[in-house]
Amino acid sequence: MKKTIITVSRQFGSGGRTIGKQLAEKLNIGYYDKEIVDKVADETGFDIKYVEERGEYAPSKSKFAYTFNTMSTPGVMNGMSAADFLWCIQRDVILQIAEKGPCVIVGRCADFILNERDDVLNVFIYADTDFKKDRIVRLYGESEKSPEKRLAEKDKKRAVNYKYYTGKQWGDPINYDLCLNSGRLGIDYCVSLLAEIYNAE
Repeated sequence: MKKTIITVSRQFGSGGRTIGKQLAEKLNIGYYDKEIVDKVADETGFDIKYVEERGEYAPSKSKFAYTFNTMSTPGVMNGMSAADFLWCIQRDVILQIAEKGPCVIVGRCADFILNERDDVLNVFIYADTDFKKDRIVRLYGESEKSPEKRLAEKDKKRAVNYKYYTGKQWGDPINYDLCLNSGRLGIDYCVSLLAEIYNAE
């Protein structure tokens, strides 16, 4: 089956978000990243900043919240933690997005959430440390933390969150259809390669 939905998981600083956005523009299909945050915030009433930080980084103490397939009235958490409640709403939003048609979805365990669909291509973007260090400093500026520490902290949070909700190892090639080293290949080539794969299906 043609892969019309592309999920992009990425190491912090690897350019995965940029690749996803440019790919969607090149293919003229939907792009979902911050848009997911906005939708979840709208449905839950939580602050956008809170959703953005918790939606991808911070699991709670309860287990396997992803097994909840339906939710009651938004804002009523049915005894779940805020993190688990957000996961359930976020999961529903991603499932709804996939039903709309061709698109690129960045992060938020979309590869796992959509794992029962045959029309999804799951991509993981990574790069060497020097490439990522240079990129985050250029894009986000210096901070009190070293670039190495910033990279390690972000990716650790993503890995913990992914493991918690999926039971799988974040970044393990077996969980993806394609892993691309953006530092070696370059952002533009990654975009072109993925577009070629999309159009060849």
